[in-house]
Order: sequence, then structure tokens, then C-alpha cells
Amino acid sequence: MPSFDVVSEVNKVELANSLDQVNKELGTRFDFKGSDARVENKDLELTIFADDDFKLGQVKEILLNKMTKRGIDARVLSEGKIEKISGNKLKETITIVNGISQELAKKIVKLVKDSKIKVQASIQGETVRISGAKKDDLQATMQLLKADITELPLQFNNFRD
Repeated sequence: MPSFDVVSEVNKVELANSLDQVNKELGTRFDFKGSDARVENKDLELTIFADDDFKLGQVKEILLNKMTKRGIDARVLSEGKIEKISGNKLKETITIVNGISQELAKKIVKLVKDSKIKVQASIQGETVRISGAKKDDLQATMQLLKADITELPLQFNNFRD
């Protein structure tokens, strides 16, 4: 029975490359000279350090630009709260969303069932498996999900005949 998996994954290598590019650019830009602005990554949790609100916004803009050029969708970023460290220095924690949450998985299953396409959807951890008798039904389901699910970037893998 043909099937495929719906996932939302971040390419960790491209993420590391984009963070390296951001930190390299921060070191060479004139407006960040003498600044302690940087981006650190620890287990898909980014921490942005900056001297003030304006520079924090600039670092986030550079980060989004580099990630987009590397093919990482900006929808995987979940911004956290901004904290003061010392003096005017700021720190913001941004979480990278990797995997499909239970709420979104339930929404995907409900959407597939309501579409009346002859396929079955089942939640398997952080993925949703879609299976059906015809490849055309599976491809129609892919198009439906691409159009209706906008919270996260979705990838379709493990396509089997």
C-alpha cells in the first residue's frame, strides 16, 4: 500500500553554516565594531546577544537573511523573551521547532479526514503517516497539506509504493 510521511525537520548542517556566517558577518561589520553581538546554538536553541534593542533587531535580521539563503524556512523559529544581562546588554532565546507537535498532527489528521480523499492518516510520534491505495490520492493529499498548513514548513519523505 503506497504511503509517505509528513515531517517538519531542520537541516542541522545548514543551520550551523548559517550561524557561522552570521557570527562572521557580525565580526566584520563596521556598525558592530567593539560590540559583543553574537549568536550561539545549543541543542536547537539559539541565544542572541546584543548591546541594545536596535542591534538585537539587526542581528535577528542578519540571522533570518542567512537562514533563508541556506534554505531554512523562517517559520521554524519560535521567539522567546528578551532579557537584560548587565547594563544595556540584551539576550534573547529563540527555539528551533523540529518535528510536528501533537496539536498540529491532530489538525493534519482532521484535515485529511475532512477532505474526503481516500487515504488514511496516523500520528507516529513527530511524524504523520499518510497511506492510500492510489498514488494520485497521495499526491492530492500533499497538495492539500501544502496549501492549508502554514504554521510550519512540511516535508514529505519515505514515499513507498
